[in-house]
Amino acid sequence: MPSLDQLTASPVIKLLLIGDSGTGKTGGHASLVKAGYDLRLLDMDAGWESLSAAVKRTCPSRLGSVYVESFRDKYKASSIGPILDGTPTAFTKAVGLLEKWGDFGSPAQWGPGAVLVIDSLTFLSDAAFNWARAMNPQAKDQRQIYGAAQDAVEHVLAFVTGASFNTNVVVTSHIRFIDLPDGTKRGYPTSVGLALSPTIPRYFNSVAQCLTRPGGARTIQTVSTALIDLKNPASFAMAKELPIETGLATFFETVKQGVGNERGKTQAAE
Repeated sequence: MPSLDQLTASPVIKLLLIGDSGTGKTGGHASLVKAGYDLRLLDMDAGWESLSAAVKRTCPSRLGSVYVESFRDKYKASSIGPILDGTPTAFTKAVGLLEKWGDFGSPAQWGPGAVLVIDSLTFLSDAAFNWARAMNPQAKDQRQIYGAAQDAVEHVLAFVTGASFNTNVVVTSHIRFIDLPDGTKRGYPTSVGLALSPTIPRYFNSVAQCLTRPGGARTIQTVSTALIDLKNPASFAMAKELPIETGLATFFETVKQGVGNERGKTQAAE
């Protein structure tokens, strides 16, 4: 059994980035691109434009280091409201990409110079629910569908945050406030149903929140609030709040230096 002086910290970061819509969760990744990381965006929100605009504004020479794959199930109008148009495929395609991302190979082997961004867990969960319902269309108890979708999402999180996944990972999510049995209210990442949301942060060593301050300034909060628990392994060195324009790059640098790992950027950036 090793002692602490015999253990080596992981060179990669696994971050859950939560926040309301419009707080900069997607566009804020431009600072990582500018810092030299290669970014691969699994876009479930159809929201890659904000990232593109931010990269063009701050580091246009790095546009070629960002790759985007977008998946969203199609809907159509009907007499009972919008319904799925054909078989839902967004979830299975997204999961397939986590195994092999075209010519880039396995995301698990990209290393500490790359960042996989799942944007967002909210819509990945919607896609998982569509998949689960299509797999069991005759289910009379909706809990079966919710259970299957929750298991599928949790398996994805376990995979990308596991020790064998040797790549930086950022998973974004909207916030859902849940009333707890003791009468308190807490904010958790949005996923399928309510049962999974409180479990999700356990998979991540780092949880941060994007928010908009009065006056319009967007920031990344790193310290827990009365409603939302946040964390990171370098809390002794981390600023309580970071500007969205540079925040993620600073967060990564602080964590990696704080755990004794000062590398992780691409050779090109160096």
